[in-house]
Amino acid sequence: MEIKKTIERVPGGLMLIPLLLGACVHTFAADAGKYFGSFTNGLMTGTVPILAVWFFCMGATINLKATGVVLKKSGTLVLTKILVAWIVAMVATRFLPAGGIQTGLFTGLSVLALVTAMDMTNGGLYAALMQQYGTQEEAGAFVLTSIESGPLVSMLILGATGVAVFEPRLFAGAVLPFLIGFALGNLDANLREFFGRCVHPLIPFFGFALGCSIDLGVIAKSGFTGVFVGVAVIIVTGIPLILADKFIGGGNGTAGLAASSTAGAAVANPQIIGSMVPELKSMADSATAITATACLLTAILVPILTAMWARKYGRRPLPEAATSSPSTGAGVAASSPKLAQDGHF
Repeated sequence: MEIKKTIERVPGGLMLIPLLLGACVHTFAADAGKYFGSFTNGLMTGTVPILAVWFFCMGATINLKATGVVLKKSGTLVLTKILVAWIVAMVATRFLPAGGIQTGLFTGLSVLALVTAMDMTNGGLYAALMQQYGTQEEAGAFVLTSIESGPLVSMLILGATGVAVFEPRLFAGAVLPFLIGFALGNLDANLREFFGRCVHPLIPFFGFALGCSIDLGVIAKSGFTGVFVGVAVIIVTGIPLILADKFIGGGNGTAGLAASSTAGAAVANPQIIGSMVPELKSMADSATAITATACLLTAILVPILTAMWARKYGRRPLPEAATSSPSTGAGVAASSPKLAQDGHF
């Protein structure tokens, strides 16, 4: 049976399908983990430790030896995405209730949902699109998107906008695994390769564990809101990213549009942040469902829009040799073309 290939036909399937399976378990057999205990319970409730290992491995994949052009392009896209998410959070705090919208068409919409959906780019999707439509440097520019991984950036934005207050130790705890992985990966290329292989296989595990904390009823109630947020991610982050790519990054806007997505790993952030800040915990489930829907929708629409943009403003497919260049990081993207379907890398 071609189970993996079937799952990968669904955009973000390696993350989203295990998440939905976990949500089914939680909805119809909420106490299954406690009943079986031991490793089964650990697998169903181990979102944080699984993500800690994944975050460590993500840090190890960043290569400081990437060229200056790659770092400029990557830095431009990452900083623009974060800045836009911060501005959205600032505006949203003025109009949305502290506990999010509880009834009506936009049920579940909260600052937490908006920030987690907008501040993290699907690096795998970006890399795959740039291999087809971009330059060698643009394909390698996914190298810094790993910095967005995990809850740290969302925590910084929520803290800066006054939505939540985080103790300094929580910031340190959120970034330490990433920094240790980053240090080891740059001290030893063999360790970078070794830990880098673990990034992909861990996705369905934290997807399932995350799903085991979500009720299907929440997903159903937040369906329209998730679609709305997904479209908003593309429009609200896409336009500034296109402009930044053209006027700062030196591109034609294709790379900016390709970065206007929601990462699969962002789906885990509401639950993690909710566990740190009690006042946000009540919004975590709906924010998770909204972010998951946004991830799925952007994974479908962004490739279509990027292809249309590239055709209009000049398609620039990569030379065959460029996809294996070790100096830019593009070789990493080329070696894992299916990362686009599986979340944030």
